[in-house]
Amino acid sequence: MKGSEQFQAMVVSIGADGKPVRTVTSKRIDELPEGDVLIRVRYSSLNYKDALSASGNRGVTRTYPHTPGIDAAGEVVESRDPSFVEGQPVLVTGYDLGMNTSGGFGQYIRVPSDWVVPLPNGLTQKEAMMLGTAGFTAALSVNKLVRHGLLPEEGEILVTGATGGVGTLAVAILSRLGYPVAAASGKPDAAERLKDFGIRRIVDRDALRDNPQKALLPAVWPGVVDTVGGEVLACAIKSAHLHAPVTTCGNVASAHLSLTVYPFILRGVTLYGIDSAQTPMPLRRWIWERLASDWKPKGLMQICREVGLDALETEIRTMLAGKGAGRVLVRLG
Repeated sequence: MKGSEQFQAMVVSIGADGKPVRTVTSKRIDELPEGDVLIRVRYSSLNYKDALSASGNRGVTRTYPHTPGIDAAGEVVESRDPSFVEGQPVLVTGYDLGMNTSGGFGQYIRVPSDWVVPLPNGLTQKEAMMLGTAGFTAALSVNKLVRHGLLPEEGEILVTGATGGVGTLAVAILSRLGYPVAAASGKPDAAERLKDFGIRRIVDRDALRDNPQKALLPAVWPGVVDTVGGEVLACAIKSAHLHAPVTTCGNVASAHLSLTVYPFILRGVTLYGIDSAQTPMPLRRWIWERLASDWKPKGLMQICREVGLDALETEIRTMLAGKGAGRVLVRLG
């Protein structure tokens, strides 16, 4: 493929006033970074990390101009690695994609071959990006609960931030596996649509306010999938059952966690951190195989809305304002 060939991408620049400028423009193939595999991207998705990169956050992206997009699904165009052949459907999530490596908000990406996952049978490119990093992270969280030994009959699993991307898909996967779910959200109206997944009840996030004066709270939850961090996570840990597993993967509420060791040494609570970006490839492939088969959430279209690059600006603004819900699928043609 000629390096001078052009394609469409969202490019984020930093203006003279220090503010981000987002435009959909043309880029050339030879502007892409070095890598083993060139992929024609068909779909991506919008994640909170993408919104941060698109807002000029130097903690996510060091150098601008830049094309965000930590998710991408498409087909191989060229590969120096014989493991991948031209036309093969693949997906890429995590690693450095969309952070400091030109990402999925462009019609082409070039990445190292050890970032690339063959698209598993049972999953289309579109479905893969309806899931994306959010679905992958949700599945990693559920996997921790399952491997911990938590059984559906033990009671309601608390999912915080349940109307966000990770939370919504965690609810869907847990429900698919037969676990009763209590969905906590600061957007009760948006949470209503989660009832289609069979959740048992909706918990207003205000009910999860912590009491800093108390080291432990009444035991309520046999397991927790937390996506927001901060006070909500502290409250969930303090109110977890004896030997309960708690997973955490986000910090939209706060990166700080204020509590004592008592939930861990008196109730034996286990806190699992979820890092989806650097998940080892064997586990990564196994999780995607689950998402393509017995863990595949039902009704993905109900929680997704599809947009093109030209509508991405509005969705980024909505997410940064804390008003987003569900999943945003990005179509790249």
